[in-house]
Amino acid sequence: MTPLYIVIVLLGIALIVLVGWMFTLERRIAKLLAGKGGASLEDAIGKNHADIESLFTFRTNVEGALREIDERIRKKLHGVKTLRFNPFAGTGSGGNQSFASAFLDEAGDGVVISSLYSREKMSVFAKPVKHRTSEFDLTEEEREVLK
Repeated sequence: MTPLYIVIVLLGIALIVLVGWMFTLERRIAKLLAGKGGASLEDAIGKNHADIESLFTFRTNVEGALREIDERIRKKLHGVKTLRFNPFAGTGSGGNQSFASAFLDEAGDGVVISSLYSREKMSVFAKPVKHRTSEFDLTEEEREVLK
């Protein structure tokens, strides 16, 4: 066998293998492009692109709504504490009927409501609070509920 004959045989085998591979690939591509019910791959890609765009729009809307909800939640009550006490200890009047209550949002803004109770009278006080402090003098109990 001459080297030319071996090269021709190898080229023939390579050609047969390549032609077989080409037909297999052509058949696979035709099957891929045919799709189900006549839908093409291009149609599927276009639909997926439209779906992705609508998902991005939906995500933007949801993020905006969440920011709005987050802002609203920050302004709602986050801390409520009540402390009952006897302002007239040792005199026998009042008992633990007096109280101080703080109602604050996330920023520490709100109000402190306190009452002083005795057998003769009852007084109620409301003091505005900004950043957990008030421009009015606070009692020890009022400062305690602001902590």
